[in-house]
Amino acid sequence: MNTGMIVLIVLGGVVLIVALTVWVIYNGLVAGRNNVRESFSGIYVQLKRRADLIPNLVETVKGYAAHERETLEAVTRLRTAFLAANPDDRSAVMGQSNLLAGALKSLFAVAEKYPNLKASANFLKLQEALVETEDQIAAARRIYNSNVADYNTAAEQFPAVLVAKKFGFTPEPYFAVADRTEVAEAPGVSL
Repeated sequence: MNTGMIVLIVLGGVVLIVALTVWVIYNGLVAGRNNVRESFSGIYVQLKRRADLIPNLVETVKGYAAHERETLEAVTRLRTAFLAANPDDRSAVMGQSNLLAGALKSLFAVAEKYPNLKASANFLKLQEALVETEDQIAAARRIYNSNVADYNTAAEQFPAVLVAKKFGFTPEPYFAVADRTEVAEAPGVSL
């Protein structure tokens, strides 16, 4: 065997190793990105469930606190804005969700002023459903943020960062809550 043939075999081996490495890294990044997207859909289902509870909640509160019109309108307006957000635009959904959570805090603050409302069986049922939904949102948010951390870390490490930049894998946003007090409790729900 001559040296030209040996160089060609070594060069072919190096090219094969590089190609296999790019292939494995690319597939890993695709899998990570898909995990992020799938886990966000889990959050979105729970956020939609929360939004679906709001009309009943607003109607219940309206029956007891009709003169709290500004708060009720704000909650309704923010619910509409949340539902209008494109589910594929994660940043918009996250922003609208945080605004809606803040409005729900205001709504429950209003409810605190009305003992008859707080004693209403319908209101209590809605509160329980909201607390359960908020717990599920928090759990889904933890899963999503964990998948984002895994994906972003993988895309930023060498040599994956080279593949990520070449094929357009961009960092994914974390789903942070707007107000750190939301981490410890559901938005303003008190039983």
